[in-house]
Amino acid sequence: MRDVYLTTAYLAPVEYYAHMLHADRVFIEQHDHYMKQTYRNRCIIAGPSGKIDLTVPTVKPDTLKCPVKDIRISDHGNWRHLHFNALESAYGNTPYFEYYRDDFAPFYEKRFEFLLDFNLQLQETVCSLIDMQPEVSLTTDYKSDFTADELDLREVIHPKKDYATADAVFKPMPYYQVFQEKLGFIPNLSIVDLLFNMGPESLIVLRQSI
Repeated sequence: MRDVYLTTAYLAPVEYYAHMLHADRVFIEQHDHYMKQTYRNRCIIAGPSGKIDLTVPTVKPDTLKCPVKDIRISDHGNWRHLHFNALESAYGNTPYFEYYRDDFAPFYEKRFEFLLDFNLQLQETVCSLIDMQPEVSLTTDYKSDFTADELDLREVIHPKKDYATADAVFKPMPYYQVFQEKLGFIPNLSIVDLLFNMGPESLIVLRQSI
């Protein structure tokens, strides 16, 4: 039995989903303090010129130590339209974008109040499209002590950390990317990069990346 603890994440990277696939149970932390510049509200995709960060704007919390479950999404800057346009321009020519487009479009049309709800529903959609059935629960309180059968990845999977040194078991399996000839293979992008490029074979890539 292996339990994995993760932060909530917006279209999390391949590393995150690889761990979800290999875990017996997944716990999404909802009581951690919200921090900027993490995958909680950011994903990284690849366009024709390289990596692109997409950040969901959030309402500034009243306190510095606001739990992530209480973080609200801001309507600032027409971000939904901008994010979906970015996905379309980055992945419009991939083998599977048109196939999955209608699964993602509603997330950029409907307004979600809380970041956690938005991320969780997106995650459910992604898992369903990849044909993953992880057992996912939200934490009931903030956990700081872990047993040998529990893996705490809450601060390991982070855009500012190099997975090669932070995560000993994640070894990203290369896969086809639409801009590969120009940019070379870019590992550990958002799960949508894998999904739009590889479709049903995404599961094989995730399986072979741990």
